[in-house]
Amino acid sequence: MTELLKDALHKAAMFCAYQERTQQEVRERLKEWAVLGDDAEEIIAELIQQNYLNEERFAKSFAGGKFRVKGWGKRKIKQHLQQRGISGYNLDQAMKEIAPDDYQDTLKELLNRKRQSIRDDNPLVIKQKLVRYALSKGYESELIFSVLNDE
Repeated sequence: MTELLKDALHKAAMFCAYQERTQQEVRERLKEWAVLGDDAEEIIAELIQQNYLNEERFAKSFAGGKFRVKGWGKRKIKQHLQQRGISGYNLDQAMKEIAPDDYQDTLKELLNRKRQSIRDDNPLVIKQKLVRYALSKGYESELIFSVLNDE
C-alpha cells in the first residue's frame, strides 16, 4: 500500500470512527479525496476487515435512532436506508430493532401530541390532519386508522 493510500485509509478510518457510515458514504468521501476505483475498494475492504465499516450495525443504529429520537415510522426509515444503499438482510435486521408494541405506543403518543396542537372542532378535519401527519412520519395507513379508530 502506497503512502497516499495509507493516508487515505487513516482519514477514512477516522471518518468511520466518528459515527456509523455506509459504504456509499465512504466511497463518496474517498472520491472527494481523489481515491478512485480499485484503490477505493481496497480501502473499503480494509475498513470492513478492521470493523470500522459495518452496514448491519449502521442500519440498526440508524433505524433505532430515527424511531426513538424523531418518531419516524418504518416506511420512512426503510426509504432513507435504501437511499443510503442499504438493502436485503441489513434492511430486515434494522426493522427488527423496532419492537411492535413500542411502535404502536409511539404512534399513539405522536397522534395525541399532534391532536393537542390542532385548532379545529370538526372531527373529520382533525382526523384528516392526524392521518396526514402520521403518513408524513412514515407510518402505515392501516396502523394509523386502527389506532385512530380504537380511541
